[in-house]
Amino acid sequence: MRLENKVAIITGAASGFGEGMAKRFAEEGAKVVVADLNAKGAERVANEIGRAAIWTQTDVSTRSEFDEMVYAAKSAFGRIDIMVNNAGYTHRNGDMLEIDETTFDLITAVNMKAIYHAALAVVPVMDRQGGGVILTTASTAGIRPRPGLTWYNASKGWAITATKSMAVELAPKNIRVNCLCPVAGETGMLEKFMGADTPEIREKFRASIPLGRLSTPLDIANAALWLASDEAAFVTGVALEVDGGRCI
Repeated sequence: MRLENKVAIITGAASGFGEGMAKRFAEEGAKVVVADLNAKGAERVANEIGRAAIWTQTDVSTRSEFDEMVYAAKSAFGRIDIMVNNAGYTHRNGDMLEIDETTFDLITAVNMKAIYHAALAVVPVMDRQGGGVILTTASTAGIRPRPGLTWYNASKGWAITATKSMAVELAPKNIRVNCLCPVAGETGMLEKFMGADTPEIREKFRASIPLGRLSTPLDIANAALWLASDEAAFVTGVALEVDGGRCI
């Protein structure tokens, strides 16, 4: 029970990597706040976990909704030990000049500004408690970008740099800050990453991964579990590649 007596908020937890983390964290003893813009999905995941979880409908691009989410977490469980910034958004694979400004603004709001909102909302709570863990789902796109995803790639590079800077600044407060860099996986955004979902395009993506497959929610959840646990008590500022060798 590596997260026994810990309370974790996970955004984007109604599906994909976030759902995998929520269920894996609960298996290891955590109380989990399943947060997502998709209320029905968040409710489903929380119900499947059971009494160790609550759900909130949360738009991570809005500060007031972060505050409401934190209030719900503290009301239900009394504290916040782990904040997982997992919610993400991307544009469809294609020409960088053809991405409209509305899409660009949504990418920056969800992938970048939400990390800022999270810090403002949870760092004071963690500081009063004597420490905590902030974990962000970044991407291999921020380390070894593929063509056709320029603005998404840039947002994930920003997330990695923010992680490292936050780690240094928050270390005196005993708040560890890390991020995960998954390779493309079986999530709702996969089709947009690829541009189209065909056997040929999937094979092209798989061929770029030395271990020969896409990532799974369990792959990412297990890595997140370790970084969130006390086993990683001396690990901060890390961008952990969970990528089957893609970034080599």
